[in-house]
Amino acid sequence: MMKNIWSRIGLICLALLVGQLTQFSFMIASAAGEAGMERYELSIVSSDTSLSGAYTSRQEYFQLPSHWQVKEATLNLDYQVSQLALEDRSSITLEVNGVSLYSFRPNLEMEGKQRLTVSIPSELLVAGTNSIAMIGNVMTVIDDILCAPEDDRDNWLQLYSSSSINFRYLEDSLKGTIRDFAERFSSIDSMNKSLNAITIPEGASPSEMEAAVYALSGFAKSNSQQDKQIPIISFDNEYFESKRFVTAVALYDHLPVKLQALIGNPELQGKALIQLVESDNQWVLIVTSSDDEQLVKAGRLLANGQLVSQLDTSSKIVDANTDVATPSVTIGQNIVLSETGDKVSGPRHQERAYFVALPANRSIADASKINLDFRYAKNLDFDSSMVTVLINNTPIGSKKLSNELADGDSLTLTIPKNMNISGNFSVVVAFDLEIANAACLQDQSNMPWAFVTKDSMLQLKTKDRTDLLFNNYPYPFLRDGVFNEVAVVLPKESDSNTYLSVSNLFNLLGQYAEGNTGNVVFYNDEVVEETLKIHNVIAIGSYQNNKVIRSINDHLYFKFDSAGNGLLSNEKMSIETNYGTRLGSLQLLNSPFEAGHGLLAVTAADPQYYQLASKLIASSQMTWRISGDGATIDRDGNINAFRFKQDAVQDQPSAISSITERTDVLYFTIAAGLVLMLVLVSLILLFRKYRKRGDRNNA
Repeated sequence: MMKNIWSRIGLICLALLVGQLTQFSFMIASAAGEAGMERYELSIVSSDTSLSGAYTSRQEYFQLPSHWQVKEATLNLDYQVSQLALEDRSSITLEVNGVSLYSFRPNLEMEGKQRLTVSIPSELLVAGTNSIAMIGNVMTVIDDILCAPEDDRDNWLQLYSSSSINFRYLEDSLKGTIRDFAERFSSIDSMNKSLNAITIPEGASPSEMEAAVYALSGFAKSNSQQDKQIPIISFDNEYFESKRFVTAVALYDHLPVKLQALIGNPELQGKALIQLVESDNQWVLIVTSSDDEQLVKAGRLLANGQLVSQLDTSSKIVDANTDVATPSVTIGQNIVLSETGDKVSGPRHQERAYFVALPANRSIADASKINLDFRYAKNLDFDSSMVTVLINNTPIGSKKLSNELADGDSLTLTIPKNMNISGNFSVVVAFDLEIANAACLQDQSNMPWAFVTKDSMLQLKTKDRTDLLFNNYPYPFLRDGVFNEVAVVLPKESDSNTYLSVSNLFNLLGQYAEGNTGNVVFYNDEVVEETLKIHNVIAIGSYQNNKVIRSINDHLYFKFDSAGNGLLSNEKMSIETNYGTRLGSLQLLNSPFEAGHGLLAVTAADPQYYQLASKLIASSQMTWRISGDGATIDRDGNINAFRFKQDAVQDQPSAISSITERTDVLYFTIAAGLVLMLVLVSLILLFRKYRKRGDRNNA
């Protein structure tokens, strides 16, 4: 009996021990999973935004990498509502990818900015483009006033740029393909954590620099974090080992021995190799060749996003027969707003926005039009309902909606020539869908709607913007989406500041570049002036280390002193002697080597300051802070921008060009000319007829 009791006690103890071990194992596994979890905070509102109206909404888009396994997503919405809002009648609804997520009533007892934290189910999120909509129903009418109209000035919802989504995710293992590497290299987490770099040899050759900037332009194009830059560093840079994703560009003999060993000794005569390898928890995409021309061609391949997205292998051989060129960039005459059409629904003001890409050097010319094709519900108050088209938030025209045209309406507007639109711009189609007695609207089953059809399009005519101003940058270095015969002149001896200056410049140029067929060449400061005549020149360096900058010192707006120790005062800015030694400058001027070309001097007395100046044109967020053709920056971040060139006289279009751009005027002119010719011919015939009759009478 005692033996059985002790046996049972032993079994119970064993079960408890197994249970404890199981729980302990589970805790270890959970901790391991938690340790492998990555975090990322994504901003969802680009800037503080105020929405007005009783019914209002805002839709934002964000990208999620395909290699993320999102485990948790938490939305932090920072907002404020009108103090006049009625708490029991006002509400805010959140939607993710068109699915309603959360509705709540604002807490009016709290003053100022409020924060709402909501968990987003991971099944609502998709790889690629996601949308989040914030829909406000802000009511201010007192209940005992029957059907009183809302005053839009009182109905407002403020959304703050501090709103974000916090992600916790696991990363899929890299599949070992060039395509997968390219996605990881410029993904939002790699950019945010500075996990990537393009590496080149110390004292890189011109072909190595050229191939590196082509590769950089391709990666920069897919970088959504435009305030973050992909650096170019040398193999011996102290940060090289800390980078998780590296693109190594070098002639084979210049590759580090470690990387040579990883790819062996391939036959590279007349060929280039793009090979993905893994080494010490670091993924390296090696781009190498024994031939300068083929190395550059391999760099151009990496600038072709379509080709890179098709490389499902770990290596690619590039030779003379490999076609790496992107399709020619076309400046579309007809641009479709939507491939499938877009619907808006809900009473009052509803909008649909469209983004139109245009090369930075192109501006909209006269006679450009927008043809809007649309239809809408018939339950509207047609005395008050209308549609308005805005370009860059500026209205260009409106039309009243009507019951007769509800099943098929259209609006054609000429884009005003005084808008001076250049580069990328936005088109907003705004409907005011008013309903009779809307203040009493309770049943929303017959909610008004409007639909913009796929036949809506822009008919664009464009022209070059050729003034050498930062307002038109990146012209002249990009033209119609490709590099425009760019020559980069580097200092006699390049260092990390030089390479970072180059990477800053080409991060922005790469984002604007649409094709890979343009040319970028690199020279050291010994280049002869004759060579630079056919190029738009970027000169990087100081008076001391760059001979070209010394030779053009008299042409600079901010000149160096005779010893080259600092920048001097000029008619726009007083510069104290010591201050001039720690001042970086950007100067965009007519090329002194050949008329019709431009020259950008990125210069300072010390390399750290011209690298600082290059940051001003490293991203679109920084470029908007400078204008004119000369700018300076100091180490405290003080920026000054000036215009030194005289204002160019605006070219007035000739009568002939105006007529040819306006087809209606052209047809009228042709018709009038034909009528005039017929009249003249008739007069001549009549004159000859009566002259002959007169001759016979005289005879």
